[in-house]
Amino acid sequence: MVYKEASLGEQKTADGRPMITVSVGEKPGVQALGVTAPDRSPVSGKHPAVPQDPEYVRMGTLSILAAPDLHDGPVSAQVHERHRRKEFVKLLEELDRFYPQWALIRVLLDNHISWETLVYLATRPNRFVSVQSPKHGSSLNLFEILFRKMSRTFLRHTRVATRGELKERILAGVQKINATPTIHCWENFDAPNELKMYMFG
Repeated sequence: MVYKEASLGEQKTADGRPMITVSVGEKPGVQALGVTAPDRSPVSGKHPAVPQDPEYVRMGTLSILAAPDLHDGPVSAQVHERHRRKEFVKLLEELDRFYPQWALIRVLLDNHISWETLVYLATRPNRFVSVQSPKHGSSLNLFEILFRKMSRTFLRHTRVATRGELKERILAGVQKINATPTIHCWENFDAPNELKMYMFG
């Protein structure tokens, strides 16, 4: 199992090249929400927190594309206004530039990845190798865990003035994650019904 192999440490190909495993995913439809009225200042004895108007203005959506590294924990991420094959390939190109050219990049993909992406991977046979997660195993994709972490932290109750501001916040949040990267690994692979995820770092 790929996640078990990655959690064991450094991996190499049959010809001795280093093999790097990343879990690639995309989250389209992240909403940029703006306020309809300024937040009110806290009042001692009445409401110590900053009250936020529950009403909001929709200013469009963004797509987050990211690839957490299963070995060392850093995250390569991009944010785009559109959700197309072209943007996804840009992330793969970033991975190509980021990792040493002599290394093999093993890409873990969800089952919904388009055939166009697979065509691009096929043009780099000695650089990328893809592994698709089963339809019932989307929870194994560490990108989903990464996005849930984003949703609980810097994306929680976020209000912005523009989509550009939301993009800046997302990328700043990813930089903060990379400042203290977390290595993800799984435990108990022989018991699928009791599969657990632990984070070390």
